[in-house]
Amino acid sequence: MLGGQELLIILLIVLLLFGGSKLPELARSLGKAKKEFKKGMEEEEKEGKEEEEKKE
Repeated sequence: MLGGQELLIILLIVLLLFGGSKLPELARSLGKAKKEFKKGMEEEEKEGKEEEEKKE
């Protein structure tokens, strides 16, 4: 597990690579990707349950 010091170092490296102006855009993109992934997982779960019910 990453500690506070490691996370700080990673954040500084990301800041250097992308610059301060790109960070909000990058964070927004990651948030949207996470939301879409979670939505897809929930839909897959729902479809799996529906198929199980049809088999019974």
